[in-house]
Amino acid sequence: MSKGVLLVNLGSPESTDPKDVKKYLGEFLMDGRVIDLPYFFRALLVKGIILNTRPKKSAAAYQKIWWEEGSPLIVLSERLQKKVDDQTAVPIALAMRYGTPSIYDGLKELKDQGVDEVLLFPLYPQFAMATTETILVLAEELRQKHFPEMQFTSVPAFYNHPDYVRVLANSIQEKLNGLDIEHLLFSYHGVPERHIRKSDITSSHCKIDGSCCQTASSAHQFCYRHQCYETTRLVAEYLQLKKDSYSVSFQSRLGFDPWLKPYTDRTIERFGKQGIKKMAVVTPAFVSDCLETLEEIAMEGEEIFHEVGGKEFTVVPCLNDREEWVKMLSRWVDEWAHQKPVEA
Repeated sequence: MSKGVLLVNLGSPESTDPKDVKKYLGEFLMDGRVIDLPYFFRALLVKGIILNTRPKKSAAAYQKIWWEEGSPLIVLSERLQKKVDDQTAVPIALAMRYGTPSIYDGLKELKDQGVDEVLLFPLYPQFAMATTETILVLAEELRQKHFPEMQFTSVPAFYNHPDYVRVLANSIQEKLNGLDIEHLLFSYHGVPERHIRKSDITSSHCKIDGSCCQTASSAHQFCYRHQCYETTRLVAEYLQLKKDSYSVSFQSRLGFDPWLKPYTDRTIERFGKQGIKKMAVVTPAFVSDCLETLEEIAMEGEEIFHEVGGKEFTVVPCLNDREEWVKMLSRWVDEWAHQKPVEA
């Protein structure tokens, strides 16, 4: 069998035109694993309300961070794919869960190169039903319909893999070297609390009560909240951070349902009001800088911090196409290609 790899990231609108943003948001928010309401109510919310109000605002936000080459997330993902492709012995294709290139496009590209054994590589360190799961489910649907000759293997969540922890920690240390930072905030993308409970394979462990994420359980294999806190704990341990010098928060909530807390914007505001003058934020749920990191954190977050008295606000870039990250992915791919499983 001939092997190949499909790297899959979130995706982006084709441009900052509100029409393109609306099309992208429609595909994204109508995914039943993103907004997990019954179809009728999801369509009512998304098509009846959100897509009539949000595209212009989101388009304006995208315009603030758009690069000459295009969407930062797409450009950075393409750079990563090319670098990994150059360093590995098997074909590396790139796809986006929403927008283009689609997962179908990526699988077709591999098929055209004679690939019939594919390593699906969701570019998300932590598992969530709205990220990793929706990628794997759609890929399998496409395989059954269009690529029945293909065999899939998927990379498990790598939030606690020593290689990843080291690469992430080194990127933080490099950015903060020489800066007298008082507090480091690990900000992860938020999800509704019900997503955590839905992903609980024990149907009883996840209570989001402050202790369940620290209590050993098979539920942790698919618990986004646990995996975020564990990533933070391992990186803090690697960097030998003092206990009160870092914390965890969650960004990008939508709607009125309870989402994972504490919220990033309110946390940044609280630090500023408490007299913190120099803080830094790292966003380990993302491996590529995007709207949520470049605009929501680096722009809106900094504005909030300054408004309440903060002075220096430092944002740690995502891993993007960082050389150490590229080498790590390339090594994992080659190990898989030579029948050595990538395990967390």
